[in-house]
Amino acid sequence: MMKTIILLTGVADQQMALSTLLRAHNPALSFRGATTADELAAIEPEVLREARLLSFTTSVIVPEGTLAALGYGAYNFHPGPPQYPGWAPAHFALYDGARMFGATAHAMAERVDSGPIIGVESFIIPDKISVRGLEQIAYVRLAHLFWRMSHDLACDPAPLAELPIAWCGHKSTKQMYREMCDLPPGISATELARRIRAFHDDFRGIPLTFALHGIRFQLATEAAQVAAAPEVVSPPLAVAS
Repeated sequence: MMKTIILLTGVADQQMALSTLLRAHNPALSFRGATTADELAAIEPEVLREARLLSFTTSVIVPEGTLAALGYGAYNFHPGPPQYPGWAPAHFALYDGARMFGATAHAMAERVDSGPIIGVESFIIPDKISVRGLEQIAYVRLAHLFWRMSHDLACDPAPLAELPIAWCGHKSTKQMYREMCDLPPGISATELARRIRAFHDDFRGIPLTFALHGIRFQLATEAAQVAAAPEVVSPPLAVAS
């Protein structure tokens, strides 16, 4: 019998909203929350045996042993479409000039963003949207996807039905993101504009930089203004610390 839902989230505040929604469908459920790998590892094996894990917008990777110990499976809610598995999908979609984006729910497997897909939300990317704007829309659609699937997640102990949709595209990583932020010598104006649009916003703590005569420079925030003007080849600079 499924007794517990384990909520693995990026921030603890999300757990209250998600548990309230799930409890409305199944008042008998109990809940455990985790925001770190250590908190997840501290959950007792006897709880795991009668639990289902739901991961929502977190970078924590669930170990294979934990996945195997869960009695009722584990599902992840990924803020990107099946075409963009991996880290920071909104950034790479903007860099590629993608026209469609979305959100994905899938069964968790040992490899990140590889398990069977059980739910998808899609939308057209608005023209000239920023990466923060795209992520905000994606998170809204991800929340809607969770809401749409909440009854089955809370009440159906059987594995959720798989969709005939496969992951595709290259799985992005943090290292790939760092490489995109390391501007090469002789970068063209067009390529510079693409990278500024997709990667200039430094809320992930990895700024756009380039090296000149052994000194590394960092593009100032105002450099975003050149994203819409590829002919500008001399954006404002700040020396990186």
